Amino acid sequence: MVEVRARRASTPPRLVATDLDGTLVRSDGTVSGYTHDVLLAVERLGVPVVFVTGRPLRWAEEVFEYVGEHGLAVVANGALVWDVARHDVHLLRPIEPALGLAVCALLREAIPGTAFAVETLDGVGLEPAFLERHAVPDGARRGPVEELFDRPAVKLLARHEELAPQEFWDLAELAVDGRLVITWSSATSLLEISAPGVTKASTLALLCADLGVDAADVIAFGDMPNDLPMLAWAGTSYAMADAHPTVVEAADRVAPGHDDDGVAQVLAGVFNL
Repeated sequence: MVEVRARRASTPPRLVATDLDGTLVRSDGTVSGYTHDVLLAVERLGVPVVFVTGRPLRWAEEVFEYVGEHGLAVVANGALVWDVARHDVHLLRPIEPALGLAVCALLREAIPGTAFAVETLDGVGLEPAFLERHAVPDGARRGPVEELFDRPAVKLLARHEELAPQEFWDLAELAVDGRLVITWSSATSLLEISAPGVTKASTLALLCADLGVDAADVIAFGDMPNDLPMLAWAGTSYAMADAHPTVVEAADRVAPGHDDDGVAQVLAGVFNL
């Protein structure tokens, strides 16, 4: 189990893991010049900066331009590790169609009104009843989930238009009973569902093992419930000042808000920049 906090190291961190939305990325969707400069300065010290986001690849790529096309990024809540420099897959941990469809059936029966979307490496497919809050790419498939889930998926999305986020999550957890991993990072009732054992923490642990970095030597930043496993695993964890209450409670420390360059402020102090 990776969701057990490691002992914090007394030496400077050897790897930085940061969420994007609500953490590194400002409310206007950009990364400030100051944060950009701090991240590059940290990497010049030989400390990798790994972006760990719930975004699908098509949204994560929008942010890479602000921080430089380098390194590795954990996207889709751990389902995919993307080699930013090579524009290629480094690691893929998908949901297999048979298991995904079985979980969809359980959710549909337990929580009427649930609608689904399926994220794959090729794009997104949405049920007609799935009301997306963001622009949908041209050519996105539409149809019942039984047609959309015809290949391994990096993420299954479930949306409900009547239930509150926490209520929807609680009911879904009860229905799915651990068959897949459920979390959320939205202000709306949108659940993000991953393959068994796949979280930001478990994939970051695999990546750190490849790099020879212990959990105790990782400093991590986040703001929403999908960040909780990563914050519990990392040796030092920061919640943003405007984070979800559960994240503030779970983290070791609190950083300034994402619109105040909180991640960069903390890193500048930690590394004496």
